[in-house]
Amino acid sequence: MTSLTPTTGLTPEPAPAGAPPPPRAPAARSQTPRRLGDRVFSGLSTSAGVLILITLAGVALFLVTESLPVLSADAADLPEGGFLDYLLPLLFGTVLAAVLALLFATPLAIGIALFISHYAPRRVARTLGYLTDLLAAIPSVIYGLWGANVLAPYVVPTYGWLEANLGFLPFFTGPVSASGRTILTAGVVLAVMILPIMAAINREVFLQTPSLHEEAALALGATRWEMIRMTVLPYGRSGVVGGAMLGLGRALGETIAVLLVLSASGGISFNLIGQANPPTIPSNIAAQFPEATGLDVNLLIATGLVLFVLTFAINFAARAVVARRAEFDGASG
Repeated sequence: MTSLTPTTGLTPEPAPAGAPPPPRAPAARSQTPRRLGDRVFSGLSTSAGVLILITLAGVALFLVTESLPVLSADAADLPEGGFLDYLLPLLFGTVLAAVLALLFATPLAIGIALFISHYAPRRVARTLGYLTDLLAAIPSVIYGLWGANVLAPYVVPTYGWLEANLGFLPFFTGPVSASGRTILTAGVVLAVMILPIMAAINREVFLQTPSLHEEAALALGATRWEMIRMTVLPYGRSGVVGGAMLGLGRALGETIAVLLVLSASGGISFNLIGQANPPTIPSNIAAQFPEATGLDVNLLIATGLVLFVLTFAINFAARAVVARRAEFDGASG
């Protein structure tokens, strides 16, 4: 008995009811050519980014190369005590002036930002925001002249009162500087200089607070201050920290204003109103560089390298804080 085999192809089985349709083959994508303007703009943007990195690397290489003679020099060729003893008072004065500026500017920046974002009428808030940002456009030499000729003589009676009433603290021991050009005055001037950037960052962060959170707090019976304390300030905490660190980096590198205001005499001292004031690295470089020769030039550049590393670390930490806040916002939707 002969078996018959079909000559036609097999018929595919019908898909069960409710099953998803079979996937289609991907269509070939058409490569759209980029326009000339897009290519030019992309190239210029990439070149600008690369140029910044090359410039930063060049500055770092220059500082390291010019600092090597100091690191390898004999102790007899360096100032008495060696490089570390020369550096420590400068580093102490730089950090002290910047920290004082940060202590003065942080509460003011938060208060200004809250007033502009949540209290002031719209027209007043816009005008005050412009005026605050305008402080950043004033040259630092103007701040230095104002601090040396106006602020310093004005605060001398206040320093006398601090010595008379709080002289038992190491920060306000006498004798008081007759000119008022102390590390505390320099800190006040630096606080005014870093206030615009800190207030601007805080203002933008506070304005980003979700309105639903604010409305929910008010609907539960919270006052405006309670709403700010429970919603705005916790939401903007990372932004406040990032703005403060950026302001700190700005204060660490200020040169001319501190040079004009501060009457530095060297040495480490916690007395904020006395005649002996530690210098800062930028002001010391500006004061000593015109007359420096030979190894003294390398010594000043080596202190600049320390300041470069310190400022870079602070700005890097500030960017990390801001990026962490951005990741948190993206994760939270």
